[in-house]
Amino acid sequence: MTEPVLTASEALQWNQATNAAWRKLLAEQPEILSLPCDIMQVSTVAQLLQHIVAVEVRYAERILGLPETEYADVPYDSVEAIYATHDRAMELYRRALDSATDWGEQIKFQTRSAGVLLTSRKTVLFHALFHSVRHYAQLGTLVRQHGYRTGWYGDYLFMDVRPL
Repeated sequence: MTEPVLTASEALQWNQATNAAWRKLLAEQPEILSLPCDIMQVSTVAQLLQHIVAVEVRYAERILGLPETEYADVPYDSVEAIYATHDRAMELYRRALDSATDWGEQIKFQTRSAGVLLTSRKTVLFHALFHSVRHYAQLGTLVRQHGYRTGWYGDYLFMDVRPL
């Protein structure tokens, strides 16, 4: 018997679907960016979104061996600026997936909170993709507490389900 496999492309697709839903909501209700938020020691939702997309782009750059964008240089002053960083990260992940990347190769990198780490490119990829979805789940709770409705299911189940 073989185990079911979740591919990197499928994980990327879930990340993209999650980001697209949030991008749409935030474009329609940009005041959400200024809501108070204490996740990851930030002050606002915009700063949490900066954290999400900064991790996406910096980890994509690590996978490809590119110079890392400075965290402080990741803009969060508008929905467009935030998601421009996300789009850049997704382009880099797609480039890595479409090339002859050695996913088992160990790479060393400096983190903001856990020091210098050594792990495989594969681990970095899946961490970054699931990291975003995890924080968006936290954000969903926060915005609902402030009276906003997201209007979609964020669970992976809804990537491939049809009501009967």
